Amino acid sequence: MKRSAKPQKASSMQGCNDDAGLPEIHFYRANEKPYGVFSNLYRRPIVFEGREYPTSEHAYQAGKAAKESVREWILSAPSPSLVAMAAHGLYTWDIVPDWSKVKFDRMRGVLRAKFTQHQDLRELLLSTGDARLVESAKTDNPVNRLWGEVNGKGKNMLGVLLMELRSELRSKSVQSKSNTKPNGKSRAHSLSGMAIVELAC
Repeated sequence: MKRSAKPQKASSMQGCNDDAGLPEIHFYRANEKPYGVFSNLYRRPIVFEGREYPTSEHAYQAGKAAKESVREWILSAPSPSLVAMAAHGLYTWDIVPDWSKVKFDRMRGVLRAKFTQHQDLRELLLSTGDARLVESAKTDNPVNRLWGEVNGKGKNMLGVLLMELRSELRSKSVQSKSNTKPNGKSRAHSLSGMAIVELAC
């Protein structure tokens, strides 16, 4: 496939990934359409661990502070980006001791809440097919190289977790369809209080 000579903006379909031969979708700013919704700064409320947060960034960073007072201070920031800045600036003693071990699982849970609580976001994520999702940051720093890539270098953990979630949602969607008859009724029936599951041929 011939590549375009012109650089493409973030939040757009890129050329083929040399390693996997798959297309790439790059995103970064929350206001870019259509893939800005993949940013944690995108304003869409989610309920996580029994509390409603304005964005997935709020929900994620709320788990970082060891003290409730520090947590509420972080969450009081007037924008998602400032919430992130406040959390990144915490002293070591203000951070939960095992944060480096639990942060990816927390992000995984936050993303699952975001993309299962909003049908439109779920459909957009699934619509990306098998494309490699990449958070393409402009500023080179350790945080951006952990959660995304800068000039093609970085662990791109946000992209990795989004692709992981996409596979999970796709699998559940296929399973749901296979467990439903053409007339829309479930294959599971109740007989004498016991569930009988029909086997599909």
